[in-house]
Formats: sequence, C-alpha cells, structure tokens
Amino acid sequence: MDTLGIVEVQGIAGGVALADSMVKEADVELIRAATICSGRYLIFIGGDREAVSSSLTLAKESGRGLSGCYCISNVSAEVAGALQRDTGAYQGGALGVVECRNVSSGVVAADSAVKQSAVDLLRLVTGQGINGKCYFVLGGDVASVREATAKAESVLGKYLIETVVIPRPDDSVVRSLVKRIG
Repeated sequence: MDTLGIVEVQGIAGGVALADSMVKEADVELIRAATICSGRYLIFIGGDREAVSSSLTLAKESGRGLSGCYCISNVSAEVAGALQRDTGAYQGGALGVVECRNVSSGVVAADSAVKQSAVDLLRLVTGQGINGKCYFVLGGDVASVREATAKAESVLGKYLIETVVIPRPDDSVVRSLVKRIG
C-alpha cells in the first residue's frame, strides 16, 4: 500500500454508504471500516495516490458531515501494520504516549512521528471504547521518543490532548500497554 486515506464520518449509516461509494469510485482497498465511539464511522482505504485521492474527493464532496479527511502518501510500514492489528514489541528504552482528540488526526500524527525518528510504533488505538479519541505508544531510546512525540505534538496542534515520555517504565506499565520481547 502506497497511500492511506482516512475518513471520519459524523454518522454511522451515512458512513457505511460513503465507504461503499468510495471503494466503487476508484481501485482502492477497504482496509477497515467500523463504528467508533460518539456515533462516528471510521474508514481506512489504501491504494495508489491517484485512486485514494479520487475516493477522498468523493467523500469531501458527498455532503456528509466529516470530522476528518486525510491522505497519507508513502504511509509508514508501522502505521499500515498497526491498522491491520500488527504492532511492534517493546525492546526496552523509553515509552512515549500521545493522546489525540480524534482518530483521523491521531493516525496522521503517528505516521509523522515514526517517520521523524528511530522509534517503534508499539500500539495504535483508534476510537473504540475511548469516546472517539485516539492514542498511540512509541518505544525507543529517550532522545528518539522525545523527538517523535514533539513531532506528533506539532502535527496535532489543537487535536493534541497530552503527550508523555517515560524514560524507564516499570515492567507492569509496559505489560499494561504493549507486547514485550525478551
């Protein structure tokens, strides 16, 4: 997958109809489409840039209430894997947690963070059970995690809730958040 499209729709029924229209509009793959808290519907599509852009244009022009609509070219392998529920394992070092007001901006921030620094995306939680918010967990050396969380903060702007960097997290905290190897 070269490009990721993210659409966050304010209504569920309209979101389902929009997902159907988007995959019929262009040669894109529906990666995931599901309800999230607060009665919103989240759509992830993938494909080449032109096809994803065409589907996103349809979404923007649909008249549906959108909470977010983003296109990520050259999406990171870490984010693509996390969306398919495959996340990294903690190998030691620091943990960074970034909490966002909505899912679509959180995914964009996670992609920017892992592209900015030598960090691992250990977990990406997208809206279910947390009132439509998003958070992600990064791992790596302290300097890299700080750099990545700073990048996420700058990308998120008003959509940022909080970031924390924990230099030497206790094992029980690590276990509560992510897989651990070793």
